[in-house]
Amino acid sequence: MRHLLPDSSSHAVRLVKRWSLLFGVLSTLTLFTGCRNIGANNNASLVSSDKVVRSAYGTLEELFQTEIINIGLEQLGYTPLTGSELEYDVIHQAIGRNYLDYTSVHWYPLHRDFFEQNGGHEKLKRLESVVENALQGYLIDKNTATENNINGLPDLQDPEIAKLFDTDGNGKANLIGCPHGWACRGVIESHLDGHNLRDTVEQDSHDYNASMAKVIKRYEAGEPVLYFTWTPLWVSSVLEPDQDVVWLDVPPLGPEENASIVDGKNLGFEINHIHILASRDFLKDNSDAARWFELVNIPIMDVSLQNQRMRDGENSPEAIRRHAEEWVRDNQGTFDGWLEDAKRNLAK
Repeated sequence: MRHLLPDSSSHAVRLVKRWSLLFGVLSTLTLFTGCRNIGANNNASLVSSDKVVRSAYGTLEELFQTEIINIGLEQLGYTPLTGSELEYDVIHQAIGRNYLDYTSVHWYPLHRDFFEQNGGHEKLKRLESVVENALQGYLIDKNTATENNINGLPDLQDPEIAKLFDTDGNGKANLIGCPHGWACRGVIESHLDGHNLRDTVEQDSHDYNASMAKVIKRYEAGEPVLYFTWTPLWVSSVLEPDQDVVWLDVPPLGPEENASIVDGKNLGFEINHIHILASRDFLKDNSDAARWFELVNIPIMDVSLQNQRMRDGENSPEAIRRHAEEWVRDNQGTFDGWLEDAKRNLAK
């Protein structure tokens, strides 16, 4: 879904960095899981040692759901290895090549292109959703919206409106969007094209959390803000929709677009469910884990509340693991029921 520019030197540098990151991760996984290379004609695949499960996530805020899943895997006798943050396209590539076993951050339908590009149904399986009804869209501060009668993304075609959100002095609105390697970046690019915004709006694709920290400072200083966000995430508990900020309406670009509707506004992004995505090879060899992946479901509000704890300072991997353990204790009966179901599947 990303718009690639083959003749761009900066794009080439990004590709080198991302593939260097992937191969660095693969080397680390090889070292710590005791993997061995197999295959012929230089088409090697990594096979993990017995009962080791390898996963990755896209942002630190997604480690919470990954740890809940891993706690269950531990009780099923596995040794989960949770990698550091990776770009979403790299995660899908790694699972498709059996360098990772699963991820709990496959957004559907947002990541469907990543799914198809990395083996599709032949190599991958999209299991049940672990978090449901995730929203995405664009927001601006409520004061600027009211004072300038801004209701939708196309309003930014007006150069004078766009300049309100110019933070680098080039006359265009700076829209805080998605980093390279995230599928949402491509959707935003398609909106800029489809709504004739290229002359007045540019997508900032830097580190998202660092960019949002600057947005919050600008808002607190009474300056206009324009950004993309999603749920579950801490952002909407700091800048609350309808109180501090408002969603922008994004008119459909075609009859096939089935976007989320909030307060009568089309958000421009389809309602997404966050699924577990796993390697079919791993699922075939581990029927209890496969069943476990089908059962785990975490209310979106629980994820948002945990993300707020991270925003308040409890954001180390150790703290997030503790949050996951607390969630398991608070939902022990349901959790244990899932485990018993998964164990029965192994006995079949």
